[in-house]
Amino acid sequence: METNLTAEDIISRVIRSRRRTLALQVTPDARLIVRAPFRASEEYIRRLVKRKMTWIIKRQRMAREAFLSRPRHAFREGETFLFQGEPRRLCLAPEGSPPLTYSEGRFLLAKPHAPEARQIFEKWYRSQALSIIKERIRPYAARAGLAYSKIAVTGARRRWGSCSSKGNLNFSWRLVMAPPEIMDYVIVHELAHIAVPNHSARFWQKVGALFPDHRRARMWLNKNHAAMDL
Repeated sequence: METNLTAEDIISRVIRSRRRTLALQVTPDARLIVRAPFRASEEYIRRLVKRKMTWIIKRQRMAREAFLSRPRHAFREGETFLFQGEPRRLCLAPEGSPPLTYSEGRFLLAKPHAPEARQIFEKWYRSQALSIIKERIRPYAARAGLAYSKIAVTGARRRWGSCSSKGNLNFSWRLVMAPPEIMDYVIVHELAHIAVPNHSARFWQKVGALFPDHRRARMWLNKNHAAMDL
């Protein structure tokens, strides 16, 4: 199949480590992640991506189709929404109630606000995520002796967190849908990047010292990411 796309057009991220081979990963949201050895040149990566372009485009098309066909919330009475790893029931509240409240393990959505329910829910999740992450990150940062600059919440679907060269940490608001220990893993992962900016053995040793069960947490995210959405 012919295409005018270049490697730069479709590579979302290059992750370098001490691995020996180069691997291509198309994520469920159709991003192309290249996992490369430290020694692999940019030209070598571009050549491989160009050679695999037909396979990549096919996989990306399949990922987009699966993403678009996934069931989405209708925000009806009795639906459940994840919060800290548990399904929470939605109840519709009468007119005059706040747009959205959370009480006694259930969500209360005012009926007049049902048309904008998705935006209201996301705003609530964002607020909760920022508050909870700020609280949970403190003991880990203290244990590791690491200082971060700012914490922000993003709308990323699969990039659960990121760390800038200035020590600014970003986290997807969707993490608040996961169990607290899974959120903790992502917090530790990004904190460790303040000390080690790559995914070398030293980095994973740092993560393991703070969060020994990190492999299980990564598996949980890979398995459950599709449910962490509105």
